[in-house]
This record gives sequence, C-alpha cells and structure tokens, in this order.
Amino acid sequence: MSDQTDAFDYETCLRDCAAQKQSALRALYQEEANRLMGVIFNIVRDRATAEDLIHDLFLRVWQKSHTFDPSRGTGRGWIYSIARHLALDSIRFSQRREPRDQSPDELPDTSDSHWCERVNTSHWGMHNDRVHDCIMALEPERRTCIYHAYVHGYTQGEISDLLGAPLGSVKSWIKRSLSALKECLA
Repeated sequence: MSDQTDAFDYETCLRDCAAQKQSALRALYQEEANRLMGVIFNIVRDRATAEDLIHDLFLRVWQKSHTFDPSRGTGRGWIYSIARHLALDSIRFSQRREPRDQSPDELPDTSDSHWCERVNTSHWGMHNDRVHDCIMALEPERRTCIYHAYVHGYTQGEISDLLGAPLGSVKSWIKRSLSALKECLA
C-alpha cells in the first residue's frame, strides 16, 4: 500500500458523498479506480465487464454512501466489499443466462431504410411512421444499438460483443440515441 492510500480519508470522503459533494466522488475515483479495476478484473476475467462494473460500483457508492457505518468497518473495506459483490453477482448472472442463438449474419441490416418495416410494428407502437423517421435519422451504428437493445433485448455488453465495438461506445451511442429519439418524438 502506498503512503498516499494510507493518508486518504475514506470515511470523510464517504460522508461527503452522502452529502452529494461530487468532488468527494471524484477524489475517491482518482484514489481507488485502478486498484478496484484490478480486483474486479481478477474476478470476472473480462475487461469490458470490469469497466462496466467499475461504473456501477461508483454509482452505487454515490447512491448508498449514506448507509456506510464506520462502526462496522473501514470505508475502504466497505467500497471493496461492494466491488466484490458486484463482480460475483455479475458472474452468477452471466452463468444463468442462456446464450444468444443468433449469429451476426442472421441479424437485419439496420442501414437499410426498410428494416423497420420488417420488424413487428408492436415494438414501435402506434406511430410507426414517425418512429421510423426518427430512428432512420440516427447514425447507422446508433440505430443498430437501439435495434438490438429494444427489439432483441440484448444487454449493452452483448451489443458490444456483437458489433465488436467498445462497451463505452455502445453505452454512449444508446444514451445519445435515446435523447435524440426523445427530442425527435416530442
């Protein structure tokens, strides 16, 4: 352990997170993200999953920091416990999931402007033409992500694997696409 880690005040940082001080979460991330990534990666053995779990971990720390009780252990121990549980839950969940039976070659080409018409219209609701126009206004990779997420129910990790794109990019494409669709349909 480095001297810097020994001097870092995890308990104060968690109290500040509970008080919604973003600087505290940023400091915690800068202090521990790399080491936590190593711990999570050693459990899940997949970099994309580990990166996803790091995001989930810091989100959970932000949302649950008010539940930290220093009488039950150290702040650093509390954070590492959450990281370990998230990683183990991820492994258990992935073992329960059935593998997808569609290969990338069997999936529709969403760059074709008529793909939406071939999809069951119940996925899109009553305003199919308007939804179609808004979806077709998206960039092709974003359109593909939305299709796989909301028609096939694929997770962001599965879409990342399917497209061979980084998980962070897929998350960003989906988030931005949903914002664009919301604005277009408003």
